[in-house]
Amino acid sequence: MPTIGIKRDLLMQGLGFSYTEEQFNDLCFEFGLELDEVTSEKEMISKEKGDEQAHGASDEVVFKIDIPANRYDLLCISGLVRALLIFQGKASIPNYLAVSPSSGNLAKIIVKQNTSTVRPFVVGAILRNINFTHDTYESFIDLQDKLHQNICRKRSLVAIGTHDLDTVHGPFIYDAQPPSNIKFKPLNESQEYTAAQLMDHYSGNSHLKPYLPIIRDKPLYPVILDSRGTVLSFPPIINGDHSKITIKTKNVLIECTATDENKAKIVLDTIVCMFSEYCSPKFQSERVEIFYEESGTTKTYPELLYRNEEVSVPYMNQLLNLKNSPEQLCKILGKMGLRSSPSKSNSDLLDVIIPPTRHDILHTCDILEDVAISYGYNNIERTCPSVVTEGSQFPVNKLSDQLRNEVARCGYTEALTFSLCSEDDIGLKMRNGSDLERAVKIANPKTVEFQVARTSLIPGLLRTIESNKKMPLPMKVFEISDVVLKDKDKGVGVKNNRMLAAVNYNKSPGFEIIHGLLDRVMQALEVPWSTDTASGYHIQAIDDPRFLAGRCASIIFRGKRIGTLGVLHPEVILNFSLTMPCSALEIDLEPFLADWL
Repeated sequence: MPTIGIKRDLLMQGLGFSYTEEQFNDLCFEFGLELDEVTSEKEMISKEKGDEQAHGASDEVVFKIDIPANRYDLLCISGLVRALLIFQGKASIPNYLAVSPSSGNLAKIIVKQNTSTVRPFVVGAILRNINFTHDTYESFIDLQDKLHQNICRKRSLVAIGTHDLDTVHGPFIYDAQPPSNIKFKPLNESQEYTAAQLMDHYSGNSHLKPYLPIIRDKPLYPVILDSRGTVLSFPPIINGDHSKITIKTKNVLIECTATDENKAKIVLDTIVCMFSEYCSPKFQSERVEIFYEESGTTKTYPELLYRNEEVSVPYMNQLLNLKNSPEQLCKILGKMGLRSSPSKSNSDLLDVIIPPTRHDILHTCDILEDVAISYGYNNIERTCPSVVTEGSQFPVNKLSDQLRNEVARCGYTEALTFSLCSEDDIGLKMRNGSDLERAVKIANPKTVEFQVARTSLIPGLLRTIESNKKMPLPMKVFEISDVVLKDKDKGVGVKNNRMLAAVNYNKSPGFEIIHGLLDRVMQALEVPWSTDTASGYHIQAIDDPRFLAGRCASIIFRGKRIGTLGVLHPEVILNFSLTMPCSALEIDLEPFLADWL
């Protein structure tokens, strides 16, 4: 769920009322939002970068508000204030228009055939006679950043470019060229670079570095130029300095290059609807013509489409336990920015108009949610369900809970460790580099301690012992939790496996102790000792780099390996800053579920 930070005084000015923190928190709750934190710019910088970096920052109060991930229209102060005013009945629902210029000549972007190999789609729009203030300009830039991180999937799906239209000359060209052919002065830089040089130049830039891999290995790089060859943008990396917008800009050209055309249209609609409020006339934008040379087709954007949905009045009343007339429901929906009216053909239906700001509304259930929010969840009458149902645990959780009790009775203390860990924890420190190949990696980790999803529970238990070395010996800890592994057969490419792991830390390794725990767990699962591959379990000597040679065994259940136990290798122990020997056990619990049910 994205969080936006808005200056309190600016927010109150937009709302036309000075709310106390408690009053604004109540308003957010009624609208389905949450006031996450009240802070200041200085305090935020201090938390992220330290007190030294925060020196000189503003002490102005900032409200941090949690926004639903699919409400792109609330990601800036303009959209949030507008929605809250409509909710309170203090503002009317605007009409968003996309018009052609009076001359009839649309601005044009010509899409070259080469772009099909990198980012095949582009959309565009123009905001005319826009009046920026310092705050609205900052909000305009911040909305682009929020969209890039959210629906644009860090620019991999869509990259937004905004330009001062008065500094460039159409028609514009969207092309893909060899990196050495693209040369321009990037935004806020003092000299020109080729696209190839920019890849090296920005490799150390914490803000732009994550976007370089999107096109780094492509033979051609996308670029947008004007009719005079001036580079407007080098998507998805950076815009050109020549056409940068400022607080004095009056006419803004917006272009969005994309690998997903639908996402690009949503992003464009969002920016246009949010900031056309500051144009003259208000809520009006100018169309841009997109011509694809390869197919010879022409499209115009922004679309700003309104669509109609029919919703059953009895259905809404039944699901929400209401008794509202169609007219009352229309008024309720109006508070959420949705125009509606009773159907002329059927008195039991409502015709609801979905505006271009509400791309989150896909089905009838989304409209029902808006009715519930607007009516007030606390105002819905509580009733007992008409159907008797019985809840139960997932089998894997029930099995886990029962085994936790059994292992605890054996003298082990349960630990709960992080699901994320460093690459070294499961690789180098465990002397097991192969585990990294099946690990799910975090694309942009904030810290080296959380780079991958864990593939084993043992490193987390060793870290727990490392943090509690002053505790008296023996230390016996265990955990029953999920690990995450790559799996091509799964729809998302990964799977969760419920594992049981235990570590015995003492002056002697205690292989017999960890073996005894295995026998007790199997006894609790009613699995007999047997070398028969059709039933039972047994152990079999193996070589595992994590364990001492000759003191390690795999656990075989019905002919399949389900885990490992043994004495950990001295290098592993030293890698976790431990001084005493350890024996460890790890079992996959998933194979037991079918029998246990």
